Amino acid sequence: MGIATSGPRRQPSPQLLTGSIAPTPARVRVSGAHAGLAEVSEDLVAHRAMNMFIAAVAIFVALPLLLLIAIAIKIDSPGPVLFRQKRYGFNNQLIEVLKFRTMRQDACDANGSNLTTPNDPRVTRLGHLLRRSSLDELPQLINVLRGEMSVVGPRPHAIEAKAADQLYQDVVSGYAARHKMKPGLTGWAQVNGWRGPTTTEEQIVKRVEHDLWYLENWSIYFDIKIIVMTAFVALFGKNAY
Repeated sequence: MGIATSGPRRQPSPQLLTGSIAPTPARVRVSGAHAGLAEVSEDLVAHRAMNMFIAAVAIFVALPLLLLIAIAIKIDSPGPVLFRQKRYGFNNQLIEVLKFRTMRQDACDANGSNLTTPNDPRVTRLGHLLRRSSLDELPQLINVLRGEMSVVGPRPHAIEAKAADQLYQDVVSGYAARHKMKPGLTGWAQVNGWRGPTTTEEQIVKRVEHDLWYLENWSIYFDIKIIVMTAFVALFGKNAY
């Protein structure tokens, strides 16, 4: 199934879908040989600096909350505080994404092959709260500091994640193009409501559509807009359980 756009949005470029170019956060603004290279370098440095600053400040400010959640997890159910899962990162490389553990230790899905469902018996009492509020994602700030993720970008998917019982890459042609930028803690798809389980093909198609549109239209100001929108989604959003 191909990528479909809606409204006034532009179709992702054929070069992006086929992989004949590898976009960076500044790719869409490169206009000349020397000036373009300078723009790329400056934007990449600014982008990385912004990510490091936000992640470091967020960890420092949220440290009491992180410690409280860690203690609560140990009290709520036996097992480790953190859950580690292999997911696709930049250029299809596998990275170990960190999350607070929200499932029973014996039911954790290392490859993400089984979707979480409402009232999923694998999820712990505390886990339901953490997942609804997205607080389980906070340890990924460490992934940002490691340089494996960005604050904003396409969300990293588990290697066996499925939509309608089909692997994502089998549903969406050009799926791997979304890996031409580092994955993010939050993204354009998520703040537009395309988050949570993918029980239908449309859900992953729309998610990838938004991811590719983000890659084509990236700017630091766009990232800031998504960060602000994420705060509202975390408070009032749905589709996470």
